[in-house]
Amino acid sequence: MVTTWPDAAATSLLARLVEHIDQDLVHARALRRELHRHPDLSGAERPTAERLRRALPNLRHTRVADTGFLVRVGPPGPAVAIRAELDALPLVERTGVEWSSTSDAMHACGHDVHLAALWLLLQAARRVDDLPVGLVGLFQPREETQPSGAEDVVSSQLLVEHEVRAVIGGHVQPRVPGGVISTGAGAVNAAADQFDIVVHGEPGHGAYPQVAIDPVPILASIVLGLHELVSRTIDPVHPAVVTVGRMDAGTAHNIIPESGSLHGVIRTMYESDRTHLHAAIRRLAEHTAAARGARAEVTLTVGDPVLNNDRRLVQFVDPLLTHLGLPVAHEPFRSCGADDFSHYSRLAPILMMFVGTGAPASGARHRVGLHHPTFLPPEESIRHLALALAAGYVGGVQLAQRN
Repeated sequence: MVTTWPDAAATSLLARLVEHIDQDLVHARALRRELHRHPDLSGAERPTAERLRRALPNLRHTRVADTGFLVRVGPPGPAVAIRAELDALPLVERTGVEWSSTSDAMHACGHDVHLAALWLLLQAARRVDDLPVGLVGLFQPREETQPSGAEDVVSSQLLVEHEVRAVIGGHVQPRVPGGVISTGAGAVNAAADQFDIVVHGEPGHGAYPQVAIDPVPILASIVLGLHELVSRTIDPVHPAVVTVGRMDAGTAHNIIPESGSLHGVIRTMYESDRTHLHAAIRRLAEHTAAARGARAEVTLTVGDPVLNNDRRLVQFVDPLLTHLGLPVAHEPFRSCGADDFSHYSRLAPILMMFVGTGAPASGARHRVGLHHPTFLPPEESIRHLALALAAGYVGGVQLAQRN
């Protein structure tokens, strides 16, 4: 891929942002700890949003997606938006740090680091008098759940009103070596859709299965068949995953239940595979149940689309990261994880950067990663991410000036 080397104006702007970022690092670390100590679940992020509003005085705050908000720094006209996520996960923390969560929620996906890094960039941008285009700081709710917060932001048209020409995001990632930034053009995260399958049988006594229709073995057969769908019907070079996350059936040891259910997610990188698996899952469940005299109801919920990084933004941003001394991953990190950041591509080119927090030793099977109760990105991740977002902003400026 051809890179676009930064001109003097781009490197000068970036240097001024970095200088101010470094001046506020102590305050950013304190903010991160405060946010980590007081996490809020998806849809209930108002206290977190209020903490950030107080930390951004003298800026106009515009509410979006119910509990989210955005602020703008710089001149009117075209702008680059930088997103960070407000929500935490329903997880009991086990990190043991003094600033652990005070509730049964936890920032186990690094959103506290993302928020502190965006705050740091906004504080730096406020001190630069001649920003060439606006910088919109977007504090988005409900990244971890459906309905998606990003979809609501897009529907609000606020980013259109702010003339956003590019949207930049960053995410800490323990599977990338510490301090390394991964960009990569094209698909870096998968589409993610949910399925719910309910099997209706005939209840009865556990001692007399012949006069009942047991939904439990039917559900088990469907689970095995679901995994076979991927290995036997999807091109082996196409990333795809079907995961069953929950099964429910029964009320007692000796009762054959009337019904049971299973719930999971479909992750695909190709739209043709997405369409195929939707149809195949419905067919598998209905036919497996019917063959045993039962009935299956299948509900498919379309979620986030594939996250495709814009090639031009990668071409602008990669050399800026190198200029800052941040190593860029030779092989971009791509995964079947999903992020509602992908919805912003409906409005403008997007770029998601993965900021390495330190990959475990090669060959390690059990890895502490995202959504784990002991996951805790190191404090230097705040600066690494803030610098990456600054490079993303400057790259977005270059893109906006050429359009």
